[in-house]
Amino acid sequence: MQASAAGLLPMEMSFLGNTLDRQSTRRGDQSYLSGLLNKPDTQVVLSTDTTLVFPAAETLAIGHGLSAAKALGADPDELVFLGLRPETGQALFAATLPQSDEDLETQADLRLVNLRTLALQHLFPPQDLGPLAQARALVHWHRTHRFCSRCGEKSFMAEAGYRRDCPVCGGQHFPRTDPCVIMLITDGERALLGRPARLPEGIYTTLAGFMEPGETVEQAVRRETLEESGIRVGDVRLIANQPWPFPANLMMGCTGMAISSEIEIEDDELEACKWCDREEVRQMMADTHPEGHRIPPSISIAYELITGWLDKRI
Repeated sequence: MQASAAGLLPMEMSFLGNTLDRQSTRRGDQSYLSGLLNKPDTQVVLSTDTTLVFPAAETLAIGHGLSAAKALGADPDELVFLGLRPETGQALFAATLPQSDEDLETQADLRLVNLRTLALQHLFPPQDLGPLAQARALVHWHRTHRFCSRCGEKSFMAEAGYRRDCPVCGGQHFPRTDPCVIMLITDGERALLGRPARLPEGIYTTLAGFMEPGETVEQAVRRETLEESGIRVGDVRLIANQPWPFPANLMMGCTGMAISSEIEIEDDELEACKWCDREEVRQMMADTHPEGHRIPPSISIAYELITGWLDKRI
């Protein structure tokens, strides 16, 4: 597998601009963490089960002061340390709130926005979107992994939120990142695009799927493409990768060369799949497609793969 980022503009994709110094060797130092929490400029990113919670203002701030976070229900024993801003040394933490979105939406001093909307509307600069993605992924993991998977006992946070420990069996559990392949399959002049039912009406995108145990990236690309479309793939290239916190994926963007052409949809992953020439993709981008078909927005690696192929940059 060849690796190349030639011609891509990865900073156009969301969630890449995380420059935090994660201070990973000091996560077990409670005195150090307490000192950071007590600094007046420390901020806490807050989230419900599904949505980020910000102070209401014309310009959004990434987080809340510690006192405000506690007043909203953040548990001091469940604060996750995200890291330090390299330019200022400001500490960022994250916490989940016990309330639902409905409980908080009535508070005029708060603004609830989901992470995808933040990225699509460019409400934060890249250096903030990355930490927000980190926060959402960690908050989701803690909310869904409160109990030991070995014995069922309630676990507790350790290493500043990067581990959960079981007090009964001694099990140690770590946040998960699920690797996915996302691939633009071409035969040179045509690109294979599919339409999962979960996407908004009219959007066609690259194929994608989770890697399975014991697979290489190339094997995952070939297997997922064959399963979803019936197309066999030969050469595979890794182009770029992107954190995708929905809830905690790493998308590995690839291109693949088709060695067959007949599409056969045999499972329920796609509701449609087709070969598109460059002119049809240009119509999708320009919103002039006769059937209203479109490609995904620019926050995703799928957009970069499609436009890179269209412009012959990859």
